[in-house]
Amino acid sequence: MSRPTPVLLTDEQMRTFITEGFLILQTDFPESFHLALTDQLNHVYEHEGNPGNNLLPRIRELQKVFDHPVVTGALTSVLGPNYMLHAHRHGHYNASPVAGGWHKDSYWGYKRMRNHHPWWAMIMYFPQDTPVELGPTGIMPGTQNYESRTFETNNPEGEAVASGKAGTFALIHYDIWHRSTPNLLGRHRYMLKFEFMRTAAPQAPSWNCRETEWKRPASFSTPIVEHEAMWKETWNWLSGRLGSLAGAFASGGAEAFHATVAKLEDPYEPNALDAVYELAGRGPEGVEALMRGLLHDHVKVSRTAAYGLAVAGAEAVAPLERALGSERDETVVHAAYALGELRHLSAQAVPSLIKLLDHPSAPVRQTVAETLGMIGTPADHVASALTRCLQDEDAQVRFIAGLALCRVGSAGEAAVPQLAKALDDDNRYVRAHAAEALHYIGTDSAKDVLIRFLLNSRWCPTTTPQSTFYP
Repeated sequence: MSRPTPVLLTDEQMRTFITEGFLILQTDFPESFHLALTDQLNHVYEHEGNPGNNLLPRIRELQKVFDHPVVTGALTSVLGPNYMLHAHRHGHYNASPVAGGWHKDSYWGYKRMRNHHPWWAMIMYFPQDTPVELGPTGIMPGTQNYESRTFETNNPEGEAVASGKAGTFALIHYDIWHRSTPNLLGRHRYMLKFEFMRTAAPQAPSWNCRETEWKRPASFSTPIVEHEAMWKETWNWLSGRLGSLAGAFASGGAEAFHATVAKLEDPYEPNALDAVYELAGRGPEGVEALMRGLLHDHVKVSRTAAYGLAVAGAEAVAPLERALGSERDETVVHAAYALGELRHLSAQAVPSLIKLLDHPSAPVRQTVAETLGMIGTPADHVASALTRCLQDEDAQVRFIAGLALCRVGSAGEAAVPQLAKALDDDNRYVRAHAAEALHYIGTDSAKDVLIRFLLNSRWCPTTTPQSTFYP
C-alpha cells in the first residue's frame, strides 16, 4: 500500500526553517490514536523501562506517525525524498520540575564538524497534550549555526517551546540548541525523538517552491541575529545551487575588506560567521583571507574560516587540498570538511584524501570518510576507500563509512562483501549503518545480504517476560 502524498512545506515555512532552525507542526490523528499510544508508552516504561533504539518496533503504532503526510512532507522538504530514518531514536520522559541544560545532540561523539547546510534533522513528537506547564522541549531560535551559547546573554528571553495538542511535533535542524523545560504538573510527559539524514545532495527544491529567489520571512517568532548572506546561501543550496556565493560581493575597497577580515577573530561568533560568508563571495582575495584564517593559531578561527571556504566554490578547492598536509589535526579536519561540502567540485582532491586514511588521528579519518561519501566521485575510488574504512580500528570511522556509502548508492556495489561482515560488528551503529548502506546500494547482491540479515535478526515487538510465546 502506498503512502499518502506528502504535504510539502511552503516557501514561507522553508524561510522560517532556514532562519530559525525549526518548525512546530501538527498531525491530525484522532484523539483515540494518541490515548492508545500514551497508554502503551505508560505500560512499556512502567514494566520494561525505556526501549531506547527499539522504540519503533516495540510500539508498532508509531510507524503511522512517520507515514503521516505532514511528517513525510516536512522531512522531504528539508532532506529530500530519499531521507534516511536513523537507527538511533529515544523516548524522552520528563517528570522533572527543573529545566534541563542547553545542549546540541552529538553525532555519537562531539568531535565532528557541524553542518550549516541541513544534512540532518530531528523530529520531536508529543503524543499527549503538552501545555507549557508540562515541560515541552525548549528551542533557541536561530542558534543552529553557533558553537557558542552567546544567546544566553544576548537574548535570554527568546526561547520557543514545542507546546500544543497531542500530535504536535517539532522539526528541528539537528544542530540547534535545545533543552527540556520544567514539568510543573507532575504528569507523564513523553517526547519521542527520531533522527533523519539526507542521503543525496539537493539538485532542485524538494518543498512546494513557488519563488525561486531568497527573501526574508514575513516575521520571526522571536528577535534573532540576522545572517542574510548565510540564509540566502542555504536557500540556494537547498535549491540545488552549489557555491552560489562565489563572486556575489563586489569589492567595497581595501579598508572595508580589511575590516571584514579582522572580524574573523571577533569573539562574538555571529560577527565572525557574517565575515566568512562575505569573504566567500569576494573571489580569490576572499578565499586567500579565509585560507589564512584556516591556518590561524586559534582553532576556533580555523573552524569558522572552514565554513566560509565550504561555500566559496571551486576557487577554494586547490588551497584546501594543500591544507590537508598540515601538521595540525584540526586544520586537516577543517579542510577535509570544507572539501566535502564542495562535493563534486572537490573530485581532484580525492587521491589526497584517500592518503589520509593512514593518518594516526581518528577524527581525521572520521572526517575523511564522510567527505569521500559527499564528494562521491570518482565512484570506484570512493567506494574502495570507504570499504577500507569499514575495517578501521575506530568504531566511528566504521559507522561513518556505512553512512557515507548510503550517499554513494549503487556505485558502492564493491563494498557489499565488507558490509556483510560489518553486520556482525560489535558496535550497534556499525551494524545499523551497514544495513542502511545495503538498502541504499540496492543491487541484487546487496538486497540478498540485507534480507538474510533482517530475517536472522527479526525482533518480535510483543514478546515480553509476561508474554513469551502466546498469543
